[in-house]
Amino acid sequence: MSTGELLSIEPQELQFPFELRKQISCSLNLSNKTDNYVAFKVKTTNPKKYCVRPNTGVVLPRSTCNVIVIMQAQKEAPPDMQCKDKFLLQSVVASPGATAKDITSEMFNKESEHHVEECKLRVIYVAAPRQPSPVREGSEEGLSPRASVSDNGSLNAAESVSRTRLEQHKHQDNSDDAKSLMFKLTEEKNSAIQQNKRLQQELDLLRREAKRGNGGIPFMYVILVALVGLVGIILGYILKTT
Repeated sequence: MSTGELLSIEPQELQFPFELRKQISCSLNLSNKTDNYVAFKVKTTNPKKYCVRPNTGVVLPRSTCNVIVIMQAQKEAPPDMQCKDKFLLQSVVASPGATAKDITSEMFNKESEHHVEECKLRVIYVAAPRQPSPVREGSEEGLSPRASVSDNGSLNAAESVSRTRLEQHKHQDNSDDAKSLMFKLTEEKNSAIQQNKRLQQELDLLRREAKRGNGGIPFMYVILVALVGLVGIILGYILKTT
């Protein structure tokens, strides 16, 4: 804090957390410790680079005033982050009831009879605060599962894709095998049905011949009955399977 006879200025250095292509601001606190109206004016060695609001004003007796200094967005960083810009704050006793409209440049002329106080302020660039990482969490000793997944994101993604493709291939192979088996069973079922129909027709023919001859049961008739029964059993099994 700079303590003059008229104003106390805090801070003594204008500290800007420097970032490229970003407008940055800092503030000055002016305290009037007298019973007089005190007028002030802020000057800089680089007026195109900075904007001061307000750059002139009046601090009422036993009161304070806040001044905002804005540095325009910079495209390049200075060498070694050193800044040579400086500010000069001038203060002088004003007439009672004075306002900002009553301030003139003549009031701050050292050659006049007015007592002008001056305070020089330098500009310092400081490191911008780091933003918290959205990925890393927890201590260095034990990383959270979220951080671990982020670190090995590419590997985990590749493994997941490989597993998915392998499962798809397995499912496709199983589906092809099932289709082939169903096709074979269908063919066998149709063949058994046709065979059963032929045997049934031959059995009916033998029955009619047996009735005409009034003889005993032919041996061929017995064989056909057995075959029909066997085909019926096979056909039933195939129907259950499909």
